[in-house]
Amino acid sequence: MIDVKATLNEADERMEMACMYLDDALARVRAGRANVAILSGVRVDSYGSMVPLNQVSSVSVPDARTIAIKPWDKKQIRDIEKAIMDSDVGITPENNGEVIRLNIPQPTEERRRDLVKQCNKMGEKAKVEVRNVRGDIKDRLKKAIKDGLSEDNEKDAEDELQKLHDKHIKRIDELLEEKNKEIMTV
Repeated sequence: MIDVKATLNEADERMEMACMYLDDALARVRAGRANVAILSGVRVDSYGSMVPLNQVSSVSVPDARTIAIKPWDKKQIRDIEKAIMDSDVGITPENNGEVIRLNIPQPTEERRRDLVKQCNKMGEKAKVEVRNVRGDIKDRLKKAIKDGLSEDNEKDAEDELQKLHDKHIKRIDELLEEKNKEIMTV
């Protein structure tokens, strides 16, 4: 017989992971403001091994449209520039021999709409994952009736599962609304 509480906790955890993934993915979307999260996927060749950018330099945001990268070893400026060019960041780095600067361009109205669509697609994927978790756990609860779980307990667990589902879908909607507002703000 299954432990209903543990099963619901597992469902909550899996739904929370979908929300966390969406939050992380949305942070990487370049909305016109400088944000160091857009560089989180950049890996730099440092003495023969690929390491995250923040392990070979300090990354800061001096103003709303600029990201400054100051390498700890000045010899690595070329490697860092190459890593940024090879990544999907889409910004050409400029350097003065000591600091690499990324100037974030102001997105056009059309580009903003495309970004909103892209974010909504990410949000829909997260919602689908939350729904899949709900379906998976519902199936487990139905099978548990055959193993001796009472129908009342199964109905209560389903109601609790639906509340978890609604809570996480609402959170996804809030994350999307916040990001869309950030993108559309000029």
